[in-house]
Amino acid sequence: MFDRRSLTPWTPWLFMAPALLLFAGYVVWPIAQSIWLSLHAWDGLGAKTWVGVDNYAEMWEDEQIATAVYNNIWWLVCYLLAPVMGLALALFLNQQVRGIRLAKSLFFFPFVINLVVVGLVFRWFYDPSYGPLNALLGVFDIAPTSFLADEDTATFSVIAAGLWPQTAYCMLIYLAGLAGMDGEVLEAARIDGARGARMLRHVILPQLRPATFIVVVVTVVGALRSFDLIAIMTEGGPYGTSTVLAWEMYEQALFSYRMGYGAAIAVLLFIVMDFYIAWFLWRLARRER
Repeated sequence: MFDRRSLTPWTPWLFMAPALLLFAGYVVWPIAQSIWLSLHAWDGLGAKTWVGVDNYAEMWEDEQIATAVYNNIWWLVCYLLAPVMGLALALFLNQQVRGIRLAKSLFFFPFVINLVVVGLVFRWFYDPSYGPLNALLGVFDIAPTSFLADEDTATFSVIAAGLWPQTAYCMLIYLAGLAGMDGEVLEAARIDGARGARMLRHVILPQLRPATFIVVVVTVVGALRSFDLIAIMTEGGPYGTSTVLAWEMYEQALFSYRMGYGAAIAVLLFIVMDFYIAWFLWRLARRER
């Protein structure tokens, strides 16, 4: 028979030790290495040279970094549409009608596609010569536009491509949340006369808070670390106008052979993500209290 008195204060730590060791080796140690590397100048081959905070000072004056931060903000703002659209789709699909399973499969399909494939599909979709979007615009006598080669539209065109699978992911999480809702609470709300917007605001959304937390955090992290679609669709162009911090880190480290500067950009991105997630957790904990 299990005896609680046989436990020591170290028992929980002994059970957690393997996971903590893996976390330290695969997460904490690489982060510490990146921070250390960001304080050096290194081409990836020769000896490292200590430069202190010079890499961070250079970032402060680098116009490309300013453009990347500006674009990342747009990614974040536009990506926050994904939870809203995902919730709307989940509410629409959370019905017991004929053919709804097929509809769910079609809406979920974008999430299971690799982002590289999504990027290739949207490159074809935006193509000025034979892309469907320009063919549709031609019906309205609008001249073909190269959306990915235009400085004003390239960033937003890539963001639109990213919103497609991100909305599908949010929809899936919200569908799971709706399936786990307390039916008695919903029935009591209906008896009390709650309908439409009142039902959504006061009954459904409070029960979807755990799902909303997951959706918002994953969406924000996805917006800030956006890389795949940039690499496939624009490579940061035209003229660097669609670049983001993750792409700049890649460019500087692997193409300009500035590993230290690339690590400094990675540390900046890490701090921004941590700051936002910590702020969101604080808001959530405050609301729960």
